[in-house]
Amino acid sequence: MIIRQIHVTPVAFRDPPLLNAAGVHEPWALRTIVEVVTDQGLTGLGETYGDLDHLGKVRMCAQALIGLDVHATNTMYARISALLGAPEPGTTATETGTTTPGPFTVATNPEEETKERTGESPGERTKERTVDRVFSPFEVACLDIRGKAAGVPVSDLLGGRVRDAVPYSAYLFYKWAGHPDEQQPDRFGAALDPAGIVEQAGLLIDEYGFESIKLKGGVHPPDEEIAAIRALHEAFPGVPLRLDPNAAWTVETSIRVGRELDGVLQYLEDPTAGIPGMAEVAAAVPMPLATNMCVVTPEHFPPAMAATRAIGVLLLDHHYWGGLVRSAHIAAMCDAFGLSMSMHSNSHLGISLAAMTHLAAATPNLTFACDTHTPWQDGQDVIQPGALHFTNGAVPVPTAPGLGVDLDRDALAVMNEQYEKCGIVARDDTSYMQRFTPTFTAKRPRW
Repeated sequence: MIIRQIHVTPVAFRDPPLLNAAGVHEPWALRTIVEVVTDQGLTGLGETYGDLDHLGKVRMCAQALIGLDVHATNTMYARISALLGAPEPGTTATETGTTTPGPFTVATNPEEETKERTGESPGERTKERTVDRVFSPFEVACLDIRGKAAGVPVSDLLGGRVRDAVPYSAYLFYKWAGHPDEQQPDRFGAALDPAGIVEQAGLLIDEYGFESIKLKGGVHPPDEEIAAIRALHEAFPGVPLRLDPNAAWTVETSIRVGRELDGVLQYLEDPTAGIPGMAEVAAAVPMPLATNMCVVTPEHFPPAMAATRAIGVLLLDHHYWGGLVRSAHIAAMCDAFGLSMSMHSNSHLGISLAAMTHLAAATPNLTFACDTHTPWQDGQDVIQPGALHFTNGAVPVPTAPGLGVDLDRDALAVMNEQYEKCGIVARDDTSYMQRFTPTFTAKRPRW
């Protein structure tokens, strides 16, 4: 099965004003949809980040994969690595290139910088990390094709599902009632205090049946977020709770919050920055610490596991770990180190949700409910409806061949037009917040 065409389509969809340590989400979220077409007429789907420089890299690398067999993922990875440039051995330098990105330009990657600004997955911006991010959607698309050709779901290609449905968490955010430039509030309403957070949780649980809850913190002073967690604990007794302030706190503040929420939190995610700081907190608080920030490459495992272990839970994310197979390798490392696992989420569409669900279904040691932004899409998607749904907070694993989802071409065209017209080419929560609060700074730690 030889790759004959690859279509790369940028899309934009509406995003509510969700607050976080770096600022607030802009009105449009960006993604890139990848379609790989073979000589046998089979098509596979992948989804990745939408920032302009990342899009340019994906487009450029797509041309280099034409003519390869869909099974030749090692060769694909090597070609992408060569195109993006290799640093000197032992270095972790950022790629260099033109600063005026175009459709086929190799440039420095503000997607990496965006991750650091937004607190999604900061860390060293190495060439290897960029290769993994670019490679991932192509690998997922090829697995989709291979599953279709074999008549089996992608989860079977990853070793077979160990669970028939994958649990996800209600992902709560402090948020404004609507974007300031818009006339009407969105249907989710405001959530700026404990009462608003509890109301938001009730809405998501009623609609999706979630059986665990995560609150994105780092927005208000820690005592206010402690109060919100306690309000959730009282309103939803017995429901596991998590708090993620995206490294907005000092070590001392993290220890204080962790101790005050003893017996309330299932785990505390990235309270402070860096492996040394996390290790100091982990040694002093009663609950495990989770991360998608301080352990984001294989090289981070040894220091994170040394002496005082910095983390107890790793949040996997195939978008930046290099696809589904490489993520399975990371899961094996977690098993070897005795780490528990959950799954990280950024703003995404249904192709990513399908890939996440297949991966989680085939990963035995991924035992915590996963994160997802799906409720915040509010029904917007590029896949045809019906293939994915939530039952009691879990997504049943698709059993159709491949990912089990099909592209909605009309929706893709609409979202591509939205991309062309929205005027946003890179996510920047901080600058958007500063339009309305000029004194806002994303400097961390803040408390």
